[in-house]
Amino acid sequence: MSTVLERESTTHILPEALLCIDGEMRRAEGGRTYDNIGPWTGEVVGVAADASAADVEQAIAAARRAFDETDWSRDLDARLKVLRRYHELFVANRDRLSDIVRHEAGAALVAVDKAQVNMMLEAWEQLMDSAKDVRWVEEYEPKEAYGFVGQRKTVREAVGVVGAITPWNFPMYVNAEKVISALIAGCTVILKPAPDTPLSGSIFGELAIEAGFPAGVVQVITGLDPAMAGEMLVTDPRVDLITFTGSTAIGRHIMKQGADTLKRVFLELGGKSAKIVLDDAPNFAMDVAMSMLVFHAGQGCAVHSRLLVPKSRYEEAKAILKHAYDAFSDKWGRFDDPANPMGPVVSKKQMDRVKSYIDLGVEEGATLLHGGKLRPDMGSGFFIEPTVFADVTNDMRIAREEIFGPVLVVIPYEDDEDAIRIANDSEYGLSGGVSGSLDRAMHIAERVRTGSMSVNNAACVFGDMPFGGYKASGIGRAWGADGIEEYLEAKVIGWRED
Repeated sequence: MSTVLERESTTHILPEALLCIDGEMRRAEGGRTYDNIGPWTGEVVGVAADASAADVEQAIAAARRAFDETDWSRDLDARLKVLRRYHELFVANRDRLSDIVRHEAGAALVAVDKAQVNMMLEAWEQLMDSAKDVRWVEEYEPKEAYGFVGQRKTVREAVGVVGAITPWNFPMYVNAEKVISALIAGCTVILKPAPDTPLSGSIFGELAIEAGFPAGVVQVITGLDPAMAGEMLVTDPRVDLITFTGSTAIGRHIMKQGADTLKRVFLELGGKSAKIVLDDAPNFAMDVAMSMLVFHAGQGCAVHSRLLVPKSRYEEAKAILKHAYDAFSDKWGRFDDPANPMGPVVSKKQMDRVKSYIDLGVEEGATLLHGGKLRPDMGSGFFIEPTVFADVTNDMRIAREEIFGPVLVVIPYEDDEDAIRIANDSEYGLSGGVSGSLDRAMHIAERVRTGSMSVNNAACVFGDMPFGGYKASGIGRAWGADGIEEYLEAKVIGWRED
């Protein structure tokens, strides 16, 4: 751990995370704050505004007023102009963004370089470019009805006020997806970031004001209570749509809570994705070794946390993984190492949760191939070893439940049909991968019931393509034109010209 971090850990490394309400950055009612705990040290790295119900009420009222009383939703060109200025400000503040996610989300430098910051900025730009692919207006052939010929078209317009509830694992990335998609569509937004990552949300308000958004178009509400503000957004009839990324259990709760107001709900939830390595994979050893679950300590909904390998090469795969994990044992947990992909998990609560699953795996009879221990020797933060279980069956809880930590399970399969069966034998269907000869791998990719599949380690998540899941992994799609259209209503207009 860096000496700079150790020296500064007793001070507030990060600035105060403020609320953004009706075009102003301000403190919460009564000046209430809560401590922002840094995962690397377990100590306070900043404070955040602790919003009251009155603060949330003001944010909802401001967003409703901005949607109903301004022309924000009716001028796409003006929206894109200010959104591009907004993006430029985020690019100019890249170093600030990196500091925030490093100290607040526990991101290692490789994670910062990828999805936490740099890929977020790239995906944001791709998302804005996707506005041209949205079906804003669709013309239809004239049709005769009621004795005369009528003209017909569909126009798409903004849903209205959006409540965006976001997670702590990739906060900037998910915040950008929800906020920018909704703003392109012409909605106004109330962003409620996770309590663990308040500044990753607050900066969206600060830079929105600097970019010149009309007051009320972008609100940010931070708070220690994980439920209060979200419950208000979900149940308030003035909020037209809820977009949520997080656990499947909370997603189900949101659907129930939103039912009374017939709220449109758009959910990106959990995953237990499978990576299948075929026996004819040209780079079998590399494909197995690359399956190590270490990036951002495994805290990703779309990570491949089940590795499926053929029984005919199972012992070989275990030996490859044992060697790869042993070689990695001193290459993680270093704050200033530019090659480090893995830091701590986000909180003590999360560390305890992950450790409980590791203990469960041992109880279930799986073989602990590597790791499994907490690592207080790495520092005072929330460090847990990269862990891999072998001899796992797909009915074990460690194979069925989302652990959200650096825990990989390795499952043998008989043949291609068995691999497909195991991959699909899950309540989730968010992501997945397959490596092998191309025709065979593509056949498998088309049969796995999941929202995205990587074939031979190719990337399948971009800002101009839809992302989302099947089954308990969610409802709707994020990113690209499909993601923008989640925030639009279709209106049919028919007219006579004579």
